[in-house]
Formats: sequence, structure tokens, C-alpha cells
Amino acid sequence: MELTRRRVLKGTGALAGLALASRAGLADARGLLTDPLLEEVIGRALSAAKKAGATYADIRIVRRRTESIFTRDDHIANVEGNESYGLGVRVIADGAWGFSAASQVAPAAAERAAQLAVEIARANAPLLQRPVQLAPVKAVVDTWQTPLERNPFKISLAEKSDFLLTINGALLKVPGIKHCFSSFQGLGEWKLFASSEGAHVEQDLIRIRPAYTATAIDATSGEFESRNHDISPIQAGWEYVAKSTMLADAPRIGEEAVQKLKSPSVTPGKKHLILVPSHLWLTIHESVGHPTELDRALGYEANFAGTSFLTVDKLSKFQFAAPHLSFYADKTTPTGLATCGYDDDGVKTQKWDVVRNGKFVGYQTTREQAGWINEPQSRGCSYAQDFRSFPFQRMPNVSLEPGSKDLGVKDLIAATDDGILIHGEGSYSIDHQRYNFQFGGQMFYEVKGGKVTRSLRDVAYQASTPDFWKSCDMLGGAREWEMGGSFWDGKGEPGQVNAVSHGCPPARFAQINVLNTSRRKGRG
Repeated sequence: MELTRRRVLKGTGALAGLALASRAGLADARGLLTDPLLEEVIGRALSAAKKAGATYADIRIVRRRTESIFTRDDHIANVEGNESYGLGVRVIADGAWGFSAASQVAPAAAERAAQLAVEIARANAPLLQRPVQLAPVKAVVDTWQTPLERNPFKISLAEKSDFLLTINGALLKVPGIKHCFSSFQGLGEWKLFASSEGAHVEQDLIRIRPAYTATAIDATSGEFESRNHDISPIQAGWEYVAKSTMLADAPRIGEEAVQKLKSPSVTPGKKHLILVPSHLWLTIHESVGHPTELDRALGYEANFAGTSFLTVDKLSKFQFAAPHLSFYADKTTPTGLATCGYDDDGVKTQKWDVVRNGKFVGYQTTREQAGWINEPQSRGCSYAQDFRSFPFQRMPNVSLEPGSKDLGVKDLIAATDDGILIHGEGSYSIDHQRYNFQFGGQMFYEVKGGKVTRSLRDVAYQASTPDFWKSCDMLGGAREWEMGGSFWDGKGEPGQVNAVSHGCPPARFAQINVLNTSRRKGRG
């Protein structure tokens, strides 16, 4: 249902006594967004927080819905559906954060959650090294929603399952394909954010993840290889799937799995790599996205997710990549998985540089974190997985700008005498500082004398983050810029997941260390 700006509620009195002068002006101009019950829930929570001594409070009411369909060969293997609905209240009292959640969206539950959050904040206060200070933000009353044509949650399970099984049928017709798997996952996230500063934001986001895999098996040796389709998860509706080439690509994907099984192992050594967006997005995620998270750089994630070699002393000083490379962070790119109107601090989303002309120039921050590096405003990177979760810094979409020349994959191949072309995401490993890494892929092709000669297998490459990005000697243009992404970027304790996209053009990297990953007799 389309979000609407409803009329301002009159006579409730629920928000009296709060710092609502600015909000009242916004509400008069644009209208509040929710029904009387939710307005009472918001008012009771914020009023109770202030009465208990909070200097700041916010409430998030969140409905999160997931749906998954998994198929194997000619049948449906599993169907799952989950939904959560509740509220979380976050406060600052005595300079410390406090948080409490409730699965009942009701005024009394909201009031109790606010009181408990203040109690928790006061218990946390003696442990503080420094009081929480929030960067200023303009309080807004607004709505935002995913642009879509067909809501996937309103598409029948029969239609979605039939689509997947039709793909499976096409895959199984390819000689040599013995098994296939296909799936569709949908994630719906409706949330209402309101703060004691006057913010009132309603958002409705829809993300989807279609996928399939073909597996070829050699009946004599028992060896097998798989090939995943390269379609990316996206913020969109079912129309993305319906208009895709997933079904048309099935014979090719099956044939590539068979081809991969018959391919020779790579000869290890230093080679040029041509990486297309379906592969390069993951390298960006791990080696650019994660190390530019400020909390990671300052050690707040060391116990679980690691640290970062991009420490604050390197900001605006460290040459991270070749001078012709620039990376930007944003939560505004259409269809990006992390794209939204406002973050969970109520900050309007934006775009900014993390690497400009090869130099590291920007971190990902929240309202609390901005002051840690003496920045006046948040970059809008606060996010909580659901109503039970405390918002903290999560990765925005981080992307590589296209080059100024109109170059595509064919141009990079033509300019390469000895190299490997890599498609699709595969296994990877990266150290806790996001410095040394190893990446595999889906399909690998030998490039000799400016031409693709044959497919290969058992390929991985190894490098350090700055050496890798400094080795980029050719960059594709905007014509072949594409996004990939992940539904399940994990971080924090207790763990939370965030969906995020990364865009890039194809690119070439000179003299990268290529490994042979085979453990088969006679192939290593």
C-alpha cells in the first residue's frame, strides 16, 4: 500500500511536554503519517523517557517480513516465512545509551520500554569513557518507500515456484547437468521512527534475492563443478525477476558448469586479471567497504568482526589506490540494497567520497560517531536489523566510479597479452584488518594475445588491499557499470545483518598473484 501523509491528529495531547516546537511546524505543513494508536504509542514512549530523565529518546516501530522458496531439481524443497513486529526505545540518560524493546505495540508496553531503557542507561553511565554526544540533525516529517511495480509478497507462491521450477527444467535438459537448485527470497521492512527532537519518518522497503545453481558431475571420476547465475539481489519488486534473463540464460549456465568440469587447472603465477562487476563487487565489499567503517577502525568490532588497517591517522593522507580510482559511499543509488530515505538516527541519506583520486578521504559514520573524528554531521549510516536490535553503524552502498573512457570488457581483453578473465562471486578469505586477502570466482577464462582462448578452473588470486587497488591499470566506463550485493552482511554482538550493494565497471589489475586451488591428484 502506498504511504500517505495523513492529517495531523488533534486533541491527543500525547506529545505534550516534549521538544516538539519544530515538529509541530513540520506537521502543520506536511501532516503526520500514522494512525491514532501508533501516535499514542510514540507519545507515551517519548513522554515516559523524558519523565524518567532522558535527555534524548527515539522509538522505532518495525515490521520485518521474510519469505523464502527453495527448489531442488524437479521439486520444491522448502518454503519459509517469518514476520516480526514490535518497538524499540533508545535513550540517552546521564550521558549513556539505554535500549529496551517490546513485542507488543501498545501504549503501556512503549511506556515501560522507555522507563527500562532509562534504567539501563543509568546503569551504563559509570562505565563510560566519554558521554554520548550526537551530531545535530534537522528533524523531519517524511515518508520513503521502494519504487516497485509488483510487490513480491502479493505474488502467489504458485507463480514464484512455477518460475523457479521452469528454470530447473531448462537446466536439467543440458547434457551433463545432474542437479540444480533455485531460490527466491523476499525481505520486507516497514518502520516508523520518531524522536524527542521532532523527527517522524515512515519507510517501507522491499528487497529481493533470486538465485540458481547448476551442478555438473563426471560419472566416471565423481568430480563435480557448479555454476551460479550472476543475477544480483536488489531493492525492487517482482518485476525485476519477471523481466530478467534468468530463464533465457539457463542453457548457457548449464553449459558453463559442464565446461568448467572439463577445464584444465590454472598454472599459478603473476598474471593480469580482468574482473567484471559480478565478481569485483565482493572484492570491493571486503577490502573497501569494511575497512572504512569507523567503529571497526577504532577497535569497537575487534572481538567479532575485526579491525581495519585504515586507522584514523591515515585519513586524508594514505594513498589507498591508483590515482585514477575513486570510491564513494551512498544510500541513495536507485535499487541499491542499502538505499533508503533516512537512517535509523533520522538522518537524511547522502553520498560522499571514501577514496578520491586514490587517496583515503572518508569514513562511514553515525550521529554519535561524527564527533569522534571532528566531523560536524553524520553520514547517515545508523541501522538496526529489527525492532529488537540496537542501531549502530552499518555499511552503505560503496561503489567504484566508472572511468572517463568508454571501455568495456572486450576492450580490456583486447589489451591483455597474458591474463585471466573472472566472472561471478566465489569463496574468499580476508584477514581481521582487511589487509591481506584471497578471492575465487565462478567462471575463469584464459586470455592470450588479446583473445579469450579457453576456460580454466581452480583459480584464486591473492594480494594486499592497497597493492591490489594500486595495480589497477585499466578501468571500464559507465556503459558496463553494474551493481552486485549481499543480503546478509553480518556485524556486531549480538549479530545483526544488513543488505548492501556495490557498483563498479569492469577493471584490469596488473601482475596479481594467481593460485591453483585444486586438491585433485594430478591437477595441483
